[in-house]
Amino acid sequence: MSKIEWKPGNMLYPLPVVMVTAADDEGHDNIITVAWAGTVCTNPPMVSISIRPERHTWKMIRDTGEFVINLTTEKLAYATDYCGVKSGRDVDKFLETGLTREAAAHVGAPMIKESPVSIECRVREGKDYGSHWVFTADVLAVHVDKDYMDEKGKFDLAAARPIVYSHGEYYGLGKQLGTFGYSIKKRRKKKQKK
Repeated sequence: MSKIEWKPGNMLYPLPVVMVTAADDEGHDNIITVAWAGTVCTNPPMVSISIRPERHTWKMIRDTGEFVINLTTEKLAYATDYCGVKSGRDVDKFLETGLTREAAAHVGAPMIKESPVSIECRVREGKDYGSHWVFTADVLAVHVDKDYMDEKGKFDLAAARPIVYSHGEYYGLGKQLGTFGYSIKKRRKKKQKK
C-alpha cells in the first residue's frame, strides 16, 4: 500500500453526527447539525462542539452558554442533513422536519424527543480558533429513550441504529467487530468431552 500526500486538512473520519439544539434569551430555538463534536473528559464529564461564528446557533450558544447534543439515527438522517444545510434564520427547523421539542431539565435549550440520547450541556469555555469556535462544556444531564433499554437495564444504542458522517456522506454503522479489550482477553478453553 502506498500513500499520496495531501495538503494539511481535516481527514479525521468518520465522526459522530449530532443535532445540537440551542435557544436565545427570548426563547427562540434552533437545531444545527454538527459533525465536529467529541468527548473531552470523563471526570468531570465534558464534551466539545465546533461551530462557525456565521452560523445562527453560534450566537445563541455564545450568549446563553447552553446547548443540548442530540444523537442521530438512520431514521433521523433526513432531518440531520436538513438541519445542517438550512439556516434557522429562515425556517423553523422543528416545524420543517417534524421533530418534537422536549423540555430539558437544566438548560433553556430544548431536547429533540425523537433522539435516543440527549445531553444537556453548559459551556465552560468558548474559544476562537480561526474558522470555528470550540465550545467546551460540562455535561449536566443525559437523557436516554427507555425504548432502547434491554432486559438487563443496559442502554442499547446499537438498537437505535446511530449514524456517522464521513467527508460529506452519512453512514449507518456496520456489524460489531469486538468489544473494548477483546484483543487481549484470555480465551476460554473448550472442555473436551470424555
